[in-house]
Amino acid sequence: MNINQEKQSRKLEIVLWSIALPGFGHLILRKYVKGLLLVFLEILVNVCGNFNTIIILSFNGKIAQAIEQTDYQWLMFYPCLYFFGIWDAYREAGGGEKLFSYLPMAFSAYFVTVGLIFSPVFTIYGYKLGPMWLPMLFLPIGFGAGVVIRKILVKKDT
Repeated sequence: MNINQEKQSRKLEIVLWSIALPGFGHLILRKYVKGLLLVFLEILVNVCGNFNTIIILSFNGKIAQAIEQTDYQWLMFYPCLYFFGIWDAYREAGGGEKLFSYLPMAFSAYFVTVGLIFSPVFTIYGYKLGPMWLPMLFLPIGFGAGVVIRKILVKKDT
């Protein structure tokens, strides 16, 4: 493996651990304060927002119960915390050096939050997707919006 492949592999490792749990990528990078803070905040928001219960209910098709269990005041923090944790670990690992490269992740956080906000009332063909599936559906829309806006801004600056 050449040096470039090793750097790419390291960045991917950091991103994948950050996806597993925000803060893990930072811990691997020896950014202990930031890593432990992100792990603590993730667990706090997860527990106070009832997120694990929501995941279990959603996977079992119990969307109405998932909506009832959701503490939206807490869970609305989750998308920004989650995507920031992934982005910052990637940046700390040497990624994200291109102009406006943060936009896809930032817009992902915004759109997932919007999906969460509308999850108790938004229906598709009469079916509610709930606080887990609807935000996930909004994720590629937010990421795509970030990519498009980044391309526009990069063209404008060149």
